[in-house]
Amino acid sequence: MDLDFTGRIVAITGAATGFGQATARAFARRGAQVFATDKDAAGLAKTANVPGITTHVMDLTDPDAVAAWARGIEAAAGPAQVLVNNAGGVLGRAFHKIEEASLEDWHAILAVNLDAAFLTTRAFAPGMKAAGAGRIVNISSGAGLRASRTGIQAYTSAKHAMIGFTRQMAQELGPHGINVNAVAPGLFAVSPGTRKQWDSYGPEGQQRVIDGLALRRMGEAEDIAKAVLFFASPLSDFVTGQVLPVNGGSF
Repeated sequence: MDLDFTGRIVAITGAATGFGQATARAFARRGAQVFATDKDAAGLAKTANVPGITTHVMDLTDPDAVAAWARGIEAAAGPAQVLVNNAGGVLGRAFHKIEEASLEDWHAILAVNLDAAFLTTRAFAPGMKAAGAGRIVNISSGAGLRASRTGIQAYTSAKHAMIGFTRQMAQELGPHGINVNAVAPGLFAVSPGTRKQWDSYGPEGQQRVIDGLALRRMGEAEDIAKAVLFFASPLSDFVTGQVLPVNGGSF
């Protein structure tokens, strides 16, 4: 079964690479009008090689910029019907013991992984409420369900918080016809940051990771896109406040 999103208005963050890029293209190929944003202009240009994707370069931690992006979409196409909060990552930071971890790194990682989702949800929720319908899909992580392979305290904390935010928003927005769910990816080597992490394991470490997956293979960015499509589709009409791990059967 293929899903049809013809005419649907989709906003997605962190769309220059990896999950965001794959998800933006997946929606566009199924007829959606996609509005994609990221700080990476070059990456966004590559994302937009599929018809139906409009890009906007922006810092998602800037409240005024986020609000203006939402209003711009509404003026151009109408209220967004799907919001995908995908932006995140460790921002190139490395693990440091807690006594050596900097407050600057802590704030920077929380800002892009958690504050950005708060700002976009705050900006797009009024339009969804007025329409009496909407879908919000948050990208958390396996690090939102357990300790992170990265060891980075702020990243793990932010991804756990994203699940709490998802559940709270599901309760708040459900009476307005808005479903809010989360996807929790395992380790995917699909962005510059995760590829660097994957490469650091070396052949033996990589094999240990694969041996720990029931499906005995690494996933692709499209596997996360499929999960997002499910949450955005009528197949999940009666699903909200849930977290879907997509990890190949990590155990």
